[in-house]
Amino acid sequence: MERSSKIYVAGHRGMVGSAIYRALTSAGHQNIITRTSTELDLRSQQAVNLFFEKEKPEYVFLAAAKVGGILANSQYKADFIYDNLLIEANVVKAAHDVKVKKLMLLGSSCIYPKFAEQPIKEESLLTGALEPTNDAYAVAKIAGIKLCQSFHQQYGDNFISVMPSNLYGYGDNYHPVNSHVLPALIRRFHEAKTQNLPEVVIWGSGSPLREFLFADDLADACLFLMNNYNSPEIINIGSGSDVSILELAKMIAHEVGYQGKISNDLSKPDGTPRKLMDVSKLHALGWKHKTELKDGIRLSYKDFLNKYETTAQ
Repeated sequence: MERSSKIYVAGHRGMVGSAIYRALTSAGHQNIITRTSTELDLRSQQAVNLFFEKEKPEYVFLAAAKVGGILANSQYKADFIYDNLLIEANVVKAAHDVKVKKLMLLGSSCIYPKFAEQPIKEESLLTGALEPTNDAYAVAKIAGIKLCQSFHQQYGDNFISVMPSNLYGYGDNYHPVNSHVLPALIRRFHEAKTQNLPEVVIWGSGSPLREFLFADDLADACLFLMNNYNSPEIINIGSGSDVSILELAKMIAHEVGYQGKISNDLSKPDGTPRKLMDVSKLHALGWKHKTELKDGIRLSYKDFLNKYETTAQ
């Protein structure tokens, strides 16, 4: 990508899209186009086609998606599969029609089988059953991957797909019900501290292992791959290390300054027992993450405190 290249970031107000936007501007890119969801409904084929025909971007980062934590994924399956299928289909087809030079689809580690061999290699895709709590979202993302691969195979389009691990960072969703585990715990421990609550209850046994990547590190990897990776085969983006949910809770409690008890609600689901991705393919290309989990939690908590007055509404 040249600094003058026309780049469209779909989903620029989300945590991932905003991180990509920051990374692009920091790298000196001066021709970035964006649209809010009210300005452009990516679920509308007509609206997407008109936008692409008018703007004709050269590069596209497809970071727009309907996302949520384990509860949201379980309760709103129809919304998750329908919205994400439409977004991917419309954007990828429009990118093909206007001959975009390169498109990057951002997927998720949840595309892999529930009991995939650990750490999860890219080749594990479609080798086993999915985690039932987020299978609708996962199927939509897998469809997006196959869409990009199919356009590459049939037409030669340079459409690539990257699979990030669990993400967190600036602009995260701290909703008490619909957020992912790390931001949800930040909010829960903060409120427990301010309300002097004797204990914080975490879902499940606390034993599942999860890998976390700071969103700005993901954005850095996305720019690196946009400039250096041209294969239709998916590639993992992660830190290459994981922690248990209980360990994570203890790290967040320490950062927040909460000194009460941490207990478990065993009636709630654990989800996938372990989800560590093999990032050797990415490391071999020359990219590694920079932000360690402890430092990322500190930055995220500061971000949460800046937004807490609005998220608490």
